[in-house]
Amino acid sequence: MKYTPKILLLFLVCLMTTSCGKKKYELLQSELLLANKDLGDCGVKLNDYMNQLSSCKQEVTNVRSQLDLREEQIQDLRKQIEDYKNQRDQTINQVGDLTVLSQAANDNIAVTLAQLETKDKYITLLQAARTKADSINLALAVNLKGVLKDGIEDEDVNVKVDKTVVFINLSDKMLYESGSSTLTPKAHEVLGKIAKIIESRPGLEVMVEGYTDNVPISNSCMIDNWDLSVKRSTSVVRVLQKNYGIHPDRLIAAGRGEYNMLASNETATGRSTNRRTRIIILPKLGEFYDLLNPGYAPE
Repeated sequence: MKYTPKILLLFLVCLMTTSCGKKKYELLQSELLLANKDLGDCGVKLNDYMNQLSSCKQEVTNVRSQLDLREEQIQDLRKQIEDYKNQRDQTINQVGDLTVLSQAANDNIAVTLAQLETKDKYITLLQAARTKADSINLALAVNLKGVLKDGIEDEDVNVKVDKTVVFINLSDKMLYESGSSTLTPKAHEVLGKIAKIIESRPGLEVMVEGYTDNVPISNSCMIDNWDLSVKRSTSVVRVLQKNYGIHPDRLIAAGRGEYNMLASNETATGRSTNRRTRIIILPKLGEFYDLLNPGYAPE
């Protein structure tokens, strides 16, 4: 029993030691949990920093690409500036050459103007002759269109002015019987209207040209398309002379055969267009030269 206090004291010491160890363990456990939490927070922040670093690297790459592009643009602009400088230098040289040439040109122009001063009257004469001829042709064309518009389809008759002459294109289906030079009743009606205009202008000549397509023809009356085109034009000329009193000195008959086409002969429409008779009304050569007489020149 004498050992009882010692045992009790030892028990108390152990109890105290155990109690202190447990508290220290709990404290360390708390510190460990806190450290793990801090470590987790650091990991999250580390990921954020890594993402930011990656974004920064991408931005740096983009900036470098833009800088490279800007550098290429700068190089192109420098080349353009160099080209413009070369063009400027060439222009300056050309201007210098032109200055020399312009002086020589001015001298030549002065000489030319001096020569033209002696020809002003003749130039005025030519202008007046052309104006008079144009006025005659315009009036003639207007009159022809006026008398031919009634009872005739537009596709059968075409009146136009070309330079110093008036053309009347007449379709063959209106003028002739098929494959011959015999005139139809409609042809006599049309030619009668044209004859009235021709008769009222004795200073004009009349040329009648016959045209065909390229389809060959050969019979007891016609040798070929040349023959057909000539016979058709002479048929028109005879009617103008015999039926309507146009003086034969004013009439010319000509055949152009299958040549001088207006359209392709590969289609029926084209061949129909090419089969035509053209009446050309033009000033007599002598009277046209009279227009150039200096005595007729306006003051």
